[in-house]
Amino acid sequence: MKLNYKIIFHFLGLLLLFNGGFMLLSALVSFLYNDGVTMQLFYSGMIPIMMGAVMMFATKDHKKEMNKREGYIVVTFGWLVMTLSGTLPYILTQSIPNFTDAFFETMSGFTTTGSSIIHDIEIIPYGVLFWRSLTHWIGGMGIIVLAVAILPLLGIGGMQLFAAEAPGPSGDKLHPRITDTAKRLWLIYFGYTLAETLLLWLAGMTFFDAINHAMATLSTGGFSTKNASVAYWNHQPIIQYIIITFMFLAGANFVLSYFAFKGKIQKIYKDEEFKLYSWFIAIFTTIVAFIIYFRADLGMSSITHPMVWGQAESAFRHGLFQVLSIITTTGFVSADYTLWTHFLVVFFFGLMFLGGSAGSTAGGVKVVRHLIMIKNGFIEFKRSLHPNAVLPVRYNTKAVSGDIVFNVLAFFILYMLSFIIGALVFSMLGINFESAVGLSASSLGNVGPALGNFGPVTNYAALPAVGKWWCSFLMLIGRLELFTVLVLLTPFFWRNR
Repeated sequence: MKLNYKIIFHFLGLLLLFNGGFMLLSALVSFLYNDGVTMQLFYSGMIPIMMGAVMMFATKDHKKEMNKREGYIVVTFGWLVMTLSGTLPYILTQSIPNFTDAFFETMSGFTTTGSSIIHDIEIIPYGVLFWRSLTHWIGGMGIIVLAVAILPLLGIGGMQLFAAEAPGPSGDKLHPRITDTAKRLWLIYFGYTLAETLLLWLAGMTFFDAINHAMATLSTGGFSTKNASVAYWNHQPIIQYIIITFMFLAGANFVLSYFAFKGKIQKIYKDEEFKLYSWFIAIFTTIVAFIIYFRADLGMSSITHPMVWGQAESAFRHGLFQVLSIITTTGFVSADYTLWTHFLVVFFFGLMFLGGSAGSTAGGVKVVRHLIMIKNGFIEFKRSLHPNAVLPVRYNTKAVSGDIVFNVLAFFILYMLSFIIGALVFSMLGINFESAVGLSASSLGNVGPALGNFGPVTNYAALPAVGKWWCSFLMLIGRLELFTVLVLLTPFFWRNR
């Protein structure tokens, strides 16, 4: 079956229109704050809008059918097109004049990784900072999920796109029609963002800082408007507790939030992934808080503001904040955790491979995959004693098909291979072992801060250009769950069948 190229380009044109529209919103912010780059941001928005309009007009007579292959192409190339056009605000305003750096920053934004090459964030114009946070927010729930909400206007079904882009192995649908699912997810996403913005504003942030941090939190991205990240507000614990709350919600399955709003609380308590996700956070926070309280080098842990580490609350808050930040792959920083004993450095490195829940905006392997692998491991022990027994893996009381178990195992193997190859490439560029493995794990898991020379209080500016492009590739395949991108690199994908 030949590819329907017209519908692919039609959809990419639609994404360019979206991107341009959000850039114009950034231009409006620039105008309101009079930061001197309003026209540059206006031009940045008009260029993709005009390109998108031309592409959509040229392909308006496309066949209204999309198969799975075309869905994968649209998802992968959609992210690339959004990233390439998303560099315009940085380049035209000269905030990031270098294309490689601008591409890295934009890819980090759309993939909700949160790694940055900017040395002094606080001198960047307001409109550009707002665009930087918007890239997080757009990428958080997925630019494709946003687009399928309006596909009925084009007469196209969006199930193939949702299957290719939706995070995690489970595809829980809230409504039989996938477009209605996307609308409900976006409504929850928007509602949480609005709620966090208002709470942070009331807690003492400026409105601009509040909306930017809300977008970064709900997308589990981690871009901040301050050089010290959330450590800037270490003297205002209420702000950090608000961010902690919404990091937890963003790392949980958004379908569960929908059930909660519908009053179906029992579905949340019965969900095995949510229970394990909550237990992980509780146990890991307890471990980290105890070590911070009794063992951490307290004199060196603060980034900018001295903290009252003698209090148990402070140890608990910073432990909980950093555990959640890494598990949910948000990447916010409340302190330099690389100074909290060598054990915690290795501990946080391990958490980079955990990830949030399926159906959340978090990156990483995802808790449900770990759960299925753990259950399958125990069943293999039983099979060794009872080789003829029928012992299915069960998740939420239902038997999991063998195909899903194999897919989970294949994903994990491919993920670890990608991590190892990623680290090897960084080491070939002359980067030391600690930094190389940290960069690979952080980029692939969309975490943000890494280890070594690229830890929580530094940025990625010192990476060589090749390293930045390699990081960008790892961010992309990590955000789109490996198979979606890597299948495009296989020759059989492109054969006409």
